[in-house]
Amino acid sequence: MKGRTIVLDHLGGREAAALLVDGRLDDLLVDDDSAPRPGAIYRAVTDRGMKGQGGMILRIPGGTAWLRNASGLKSGETMLVQVTGIAEGGKAVPVTDRVLFKSRYAIVTPGAPGINVSRQIRDDEERGRLLAIAHEEMEEGSHGLILRSSCEGAPEDDVASDIAAMRDLAVKVMADDQGPPEKLTEGDGPHLLAWREWTAPSVITKPGSFAREGVLDQIDSIRKPEVDLGEGSMVLEPTRALVAVDVNTGGDTSPAAALKANMAAARALPRQLRLRGLGGQVVVDFANMSKGHRKQLEQSIRDSFRADPIETSLVGWTAMGLFELSRKRERLPLGHLLGKD
Repeated sequence: MKGRTIVLDHLGGREAAALLVDGRLDDLLVDDDSAPRPGAIYRAVTDRGMKGQGGMILRIPGGTAWLRNASGLKSGETMLVQVTGIAEGGKAVPVTDRVLFKSRYAIVTPGAPGINVSRQIRDDEERGRLLAIAHEEMEEGSHGLILRSSCEGAPEDDVASDIAAMRDLAVKVMADDQGPPEKLTEGDGPHLLAWREWTAPSVITKPGSFAREGVLDQIDSIRKPEVDLGEGSMVLEPTRALVAVDVNTGGDTSPAAALKANMAAARALPRQLRLRGLGGQVVVDFANMSKGHRKQLEQSIRDSFRADPIETSLVGWTAMGLFELSRKRERLPLGHLLGKD
């Protein structure tokens, strides 16, 4: 199977979406009803500040939320916030006060007026076409608009209706900022996220498609800690504190074995973390190699994560020769969702 294919189905009774690239599983989204979805918008009430951390605990329906950089806020204030990620076990839900209304073609930005087109759209004529649509649909006010790269070549009616839907939703939600804690919008589930974030000429929606398209077999393989790299192997083991990654050369004893295994691991790491839903602190123990090869490996790591949709900060080498990175927790671990943790 060549090209990109989106497969929509259910996994263990949960809504799920898979992205296949040339037949290989490239991304996987599985729903979880035990925690607020990223993107959900709440009316929250400030509770107490956390000295030394610069943040504040907020009250939301059913629990608490954590807002960073909350200077100037007082207890008892009402505000709108949006879920940004998954809460670690028992902790407050991470949120931001910079609420966005995001769809396939449009992102409406309350409090940040102006109309912008994605820099990935470079054709001047196409940018002009999209700006004309945007100016016709957006009303004067405090809401801004970003037209996403997926707008390029999209039918005018589709782009216009998407802008209008996000505009109307933003106006309605932002006006509902007074009252007790309440969930105002749900975050998008896997099927809507796939429509919003992925592009593919083929979309398969028939029940049982995960089995027919080989998605289930590939999911079984990523539930195992060891990954065959061709040039050695890599083992990913999540703990409560961090994700430990160990790279091995296998039976190859040639002088270039370590560099080959490490380069293969660097290329595979973003996909493996993404599919397994792993985030937070990640520590990689690469195969022993000369320090002279570190720059070459670092460049490969940067190139690999540049195309990854999940925000990742490359921290660098520790004194013990381990490589650290920090990854946003946007998803629950696959093992947790499928009852294997």
